[in-house]
Amino acid sequence: MSSALAYRTEPDRVAPQSRLHLSSSTLLGGATVVLLLAPLAFGAVEPWAIFLLEASAAALLLAWGFRQWASRELTVAPHPLYGPMLAFGALVAVQRLAGITAYKHVTYSLLLLYFGYGMLAFVVTQTLRRSSQLRPLAWVVCGYGALLASFSLLQGIAPNGKLYWIWPLEQGGLIYGPYVNHNHYAGLMEMLTPFPLVLALSRHARGNRKLVVAGIAALMAGTIFLSGSRGGMLAFGVQVIVLAVLLRPQRGAWKQPLALGVFLAVMIGFLIWIGGNELTRRLVSIQSETRQELTGGVRLTIDRDCLRMLREKPFLGWGLGTFPVVYPQFRSFYTSFFVNQAHNDYLQLLVETGIAGFAIALWFQVLTFRRAWAKLENWTETVNGTLTVAALLGCIGILVHSFLDFNLQIPANAALFYVLCAIAASDPLQESQRRRNRRRNLVLEPASGPGES
Repeated sequence: MSSALAYRTEPDRVAPQSRLHLSSSTLLGGATVVLLLAPLAFGAVEPWAIFLLEASAAALLLAWGFRQWASRELTVAPHPLYGPMLAFGALVAVQRLAGITAYKHVTYSLLLLYFGYGMLAFVVTQTLRRSSQLRPLAWVVCGYGALLASFSLLQGIAPNGKLYWIWPLEQGGLIYGPYVNHNHYAGLMEMLTPFPLVLALSRHARGNRKLVVAGIAALMAGTIFLSGSRGGMLAFGVQVIVLAVLLRPQRGAWKQPLALGVFLAVMIGFLIWIGGNELTRRLVSIQSETRQELTGGVRLTIDRDCLRMLREKPFLGWGLGTFPVVYPQFRSFYTSFFVNQAHNDYLQLLVETGIAGFAIALWFQVLTFRRAWAKLENWTETVNGTLTVAALLGCIGILVHSFLDFNLQIPANAALFYVLCAIAASDPLQESQRRRNRRRNLVLEPASGPGES
């Protein structure tokens, strides 16, 4: 494990109250609140919501800095993803300062937003240091997911065409939950559902609690399908396949796959009971899109147009956030829709930041998966493994969905994604001696025969 960088300014003792009011858990809780409230603000796509997201991230960073100052010691735990994050920020800064971007203001605005993502990821990785912090965090995520999925299900059963039954849509959309676009709700649930699901398959939930978190996972996963997002359905299917593969080498191999199979059966039964007719209609309409969405053929045409845009500026791109500004001169079809996103996050990244930006993003993801893979041994038994698998599955889901949509252009979803990547790539959390002894006893227990003392 890499050690933290520390610089002590003064040897003076810190007042206990400073540490009490700005503990690591307090800062971690603040970052969690920001990440979970952002989706409720329509995905944080409105200017006021973006400002609040950026301001909250800056406030948390300042609070972390104040805590460091109060302790008279600057301690920064290194993280492998800080390198690509800083490199991407430098690339966008070059686009802005060198005048490469097609629209300086929007590139600057997006750069500030990405700084917000980075500040949230930094605060989380600096404060999530102990395994004892995981239990309350996991239950908060499960409770939040259950409430949000229940609200979204109720809204889907009794819709009136308005967000929260109050706010009308200005430009139309397919509402589900707090999102104007049902695909973005599915993207959020793809990142949250693995937490109760993985918790139910691990040893960290027992008895009735295991049944509760499994039920929450089934509810959350069911709303992905009931939202009607086909990209979400595909992404969740990939997540389940990956989870099944990860379960194979675990001790007591037949139990967890059986539990996963029971979970899927319960979820399917829930879907048939609640929304069988609507779900069937959605699945058979792959080739006939609704009027509120771009058709699959149009999306393929946009993809081809993006490649033509890339050929014009292949290395540094047109500038972060400039796709809707530049695309009209390359559009090869007529539509009454305003094409504000490429509906493919990978191609949009290539268009806006070129091969250089795409290479940095690839570096970011390779580090994430490589670091996460090192913590997966016997993951159902360890806190670090369970947290890593949940975060990694969330990242996989959104990465699959990004081939078909633009979830990473939605600030609430993007912020959560980058934080999950940072968690997956972090060093293992510190475990107490009691927890290590308990895990060691669980590992050694099967070796004892019935007649041994």
